[in-house]
Amino acid sequence: MRIFKTLAIHYLIMIGILFIGRLCLFIMYFDNFSNHTDVNYWLTFIYGLRMDTISVSIILIIPLFMMTLLPKYASKFYESTLKYYFVITISCMIYIEVATFPFILEYDVRPNYLFVEYLVYPQEVFSMIFAEYKLELFFAVLLISIFIIGYLKLFKFYFKGLFDIHYIKRLALFLPLSILLFIGIRSSFGHRPANQSDAMYSSNRILNEITKNSLYSIGYAIYINKKNNNKALLKQYGNMPIDEALNRVQKRLNISSNNVKLPFSRVQPTNFHDVSSKNLVIFIQESLGAQFVEAVGGEKGITPNINRLSKEGILFTDLYSNGTRSVRGIAGCMAGNFAIPGKGVIKRNKSQRDFFTIASLLKPYGYHTSFIYGGESRFDNMRGWFLGNGFDEIIDQPRFNNPSFTGTWGVSDEDMVIRANNEFAKHYKNNQKFASVMFSTSNHSPFDFPNNKIELIDNVPKKSVKNAIKYADFAIGKFFELAKQESYYKDTVFVVVADHNIRVYGEDVIPVNMFHIPGFIISESVKPMKYDKITTQPDILATALDLIGIDLNFPILGHSIFSDKKQNLSFMQFHNSYALRVNDSIAIIQPGKKPVTYKYKNKHLLETVSDTELEQDALAFIITLDYLYQNKLYK
Repeated sequence: MRIFKTLAIHYLIMIGILFIGRLCLFIMYFDNFSNHTDVNYWLTFIYGLRMDTISVSIILIIPLFMMTLLPKYASKFYESTLKYYFVITISCMIYIEVATFPFILEYDVRPNYLFVEYLVYPQEVFSMIFAEYKLELFFAVLLISIFIIGYLKLFKFYFKGLFDIHYIKRLALFLPLSILLFIGIRSSFGHRPANQSDAMYSSNRILNEITKNSLYSIGYAIYINKKNNNKALLKQYGNMPIDEALNRVQKRLNISSNNVKLPFSRVQPTNFHDVSSKNLVIFIQESLGAQFVEAVGGEKGITPNINRLSKEGILFTDLYSNGTRSVRGIAGCMAGNFAIPGKGVIKRNKSQRDFFTIASLLKPYGYHTSFIYGGESRFDNMRGWFLGNGFDEIIDQPRFNNPSFTGTWGVSDEDMVIRANNEFAKHYKNNQKFASVMFSTSNHSPFDFPNNKIELIDNVPKKSVKNAIKYADFAIGKFFELAKQESYYKDTVFVVVADHNIRVYGEDVIPVNMFHIPGFIISESVKPMKYDKITTQPDILATALDLIGIDLNFPILGHSIFSDKKQNLSFMQFHNSYALRVNDSIAIIQPGKKPVTYKYKNKHLLETVSDTELEQDALAFIITLDYLYQNKLYK
């Protein structure tokens, strides 16, 4: 009985900690779901207990094995090991529960694979934590210290004599207690064990996140991402023959390939023939949502330069990002593909060589290609991916001499645009065609930027999203101010586009309105205009390439807005869920759940009658994108 009592006490301690964390989240976000009469929000504690029991049962496996299977020999060592095992695991649990609050505020989901993915960049991550989350860190350390002191005091002699119980009696307890923990871990008597999808019992996404368990979410995400190279990842969404999937995606995108082996590769004639092709500059803005940009319906006073410059070119008023991470947006803006299941292509093995990019496309035409970034390009494996897929040059933080300002994520955007302008002027002077991708760093926690460059926005802290965006906008204005003084300006197509929104949050299963981003193209080839149809990052790339004035052969999963083949759709990834939007109908696919069709109205999703064809097409996109990656067919 003492072994059972030990396991039960520690089960209750951990369940209590997890319950308190869920209760605090429930109270904090109560207004997000309290008015939903069709949702029984109290069930979050029942379903949540199920998820917590899975996690705690897994933690209790090692103590069960030790207490029932190990002989009395070295019992003092075993007793100490058990005590400190619980100290360490419960301390980690407390830390993760505390960390859940700022994580949800930042990403609007419980901790997932992102929680551990960034740990491979300790310098940037820990600098950000100490700069931005001092209070949360202090609170976590305080709670952990209180727990450790209290636990060691109360359980000082608790494990003493535990191994004096006769070995046969302990061994006899192994099977029944193992079955009990197995039931707790499986949490189901059905054909399949419970998993993350069982926490998603509601149509309200925030309530589902509260129901989940952070430890389980992290572990499950790591487990799934480890299986990127097999079919297990796709099975979460459904099955479809690859020929059918390819046909559906080709039809939906209105793409007919001229290459039997490469299903999306085709010759794309330009609508802007020129004797001499133009240069191309794509300036990607970190975490810039449409809600901050007045030109596309956002708040006034934050982006005066974007508002002004967008009147000089093509302004995309209904543009949507691929996903919620920079690697997704970069791939969309530079390679013209959508977000594949699992890790982004920038970080995956099979796309480190021979993956289509603007560099590999334009190299045969004599273009010098570069990636210019104020931070460390090793972050998110950008350096390896760029150089492995055709880029001639990387100019990142180590190559900036005596920058005027350096923050947590690198040199200032102003330093970066000055360097970029000098590089472009030098290429033009040497009669060298160029295509370059610039990537800003300003709008990233802890929002470092130099003093006395902008007039700070009233009633918000200096280091805030809005001020960081205003500084990024200042740098955009600075870049165009410098470029207009140079000869290369008239012979260059300029793209300014965001990689994703700063925070993708909301009650909807996929908050589509938070994928809305700003983007504009300036080129002397076209008159200023507003394009108000649905646009994707691949569409932006296809349009920019159309404007440089060359007939090209590429696999971009979008069309120039000047092509009659352009479709009014977008495909969006939100963590492990996907949405295919065609006009105002949206099919959403989540792991382990049936597809659901929604109408998009007033920036919210309204569930409607199932559109089977649209739902099947959404599945086809997921399967096709994975197939292109796995078979290295995106080139």
